[in-house]
Amino acid sequence: MTNAESIHSTGVPSTASAAHDINPHQQRRALLLSTVAFTVCFAVWTIFSIIGLQIKTELGLSETEFGLLVGTPILTGSLIRLALGVWTDQYDGRILYSGLMLSAALATFLLTFADTYVGYLIAALGVGIAGVTSRADLG
Repeated sequence: MTNAESIHSTGVPSTASAAHDINPHQQRRALLLSTVAFTVCFAVWTIFSIIGLQIKTELGLSETEFGLLVGTPILTGSLIRLALGVWTDQYDGRILYSGLMLSAALATFLLTFADTYVGYLIAALGVGIAGVTSRADLG
């Protein structure tokens, strides 16, 4: 099939031929791994909602400081999605997704070293990367 034949009347390239090369076992494996990865990243993305009250108590944060701390990962994830949409068109989504997972893991690990409000805010910027995995066109 030539490139011209693989384009639908809408002008969108067809991926139907690639889908036939994947067996049902590979499809189930991809679905399972994607679901687990998304669940873990979503949990990381909302980690400050989980541990935030303890941090608020330990650091004596005001309501405004606490709101900023909890909102930072959400905002970061939302802003990074813009650039990621462009990068996904230019690079392989699997490579980007893997890089995203590694970046989120590193940011979560570095969160264990935070002990000041500024440290937690910086960690929250990194943890926000995990929220980008909800983009549907990464895989």
